[in-house]
Amino acid sequence: MAGEGVAVEFRGVSFSYPSRRGSLSVLAGVSLSVPAGRWATVIGPSGCGKTTLLKVGAGLISPDAGAVSIAGGSPAYMPQADTLLPWRDALANALLPAEVAGRSLGPARAEARALFHEFGLAGFERAYPHELSGGMRQRLALMRTLLSHRDVLLLDEPFGGLDALTRASLQEWIATVWMSHRKTILFVTHDVEEAVLLSDQVHVLSPRPARVVATCPIVLPRPRLRTDPRIAAARGEVLGHLSFHA
Repeated sequence: MAGEGVAVEFRGVSFSYPSRRGSLSVLAGVSLSVPAGRWATVIGPSGCGKTTLLKVGAGLISPDAGAVSIAGGSPAYMPQADTLLPWRDALANALLPAEVAGRSLGPARAEARALFHEFGLAGFERAYPHELSGGMRQRLALMRTLLSHRDVLLLDEPFGGLDALTRASLQEWIATVWMSHRKTILFVTHDVEEAVLLSDQVHVLSPRPARVVATCPIVLPRPRLRTDPRIAAARGEVLGHLSFHA
């Protein structure tokens, strides 16, 4: 079990992928923790192992060394692609976690329908993924993740493939949704401003093999505005750690 008040804890996690030269070290003793009900973001250079770290946390791959503790036993994991099933409409996609868990579909359907309004998707319950915009697909994928009923959500660059305007809109939206539900989130992004706008803490990783080189607390009131000079100052602090260890 994670320590008291801690929902996510990585302790000395190391991992290597097999390669033609033997092995490729990706994570080198990564240690970090996320308090329950908080939003933490992992940021680092491209290819440093951020996605690998989330996969270890999700239990999709086993570390070579170290351990991971997740409150509630297992997290919900949302990969970079939305992974919506194209032959299912939006409501049926949202119901997938309930079906996999064997929960009664009547209450699950009522719960999902109630969230369509909150997630800006009211009226699109019967739309198929190809009929939705990129931003709508991401909101649906996040809704499905929330409907897994897990206490901890691992989100791997959910806005990475979106245009700047849609991304900015979804940043504001997800901050509001998170304030309502208060799940523990471990989030991966390449966008330093996004990390500062959304997070309670930012964990900065070194180039591969990754280790945590800094943890920056973001102690700012919500909602946050990107024009706030304190956001710029926090962004500069995170960038300083990234540049120093590049």
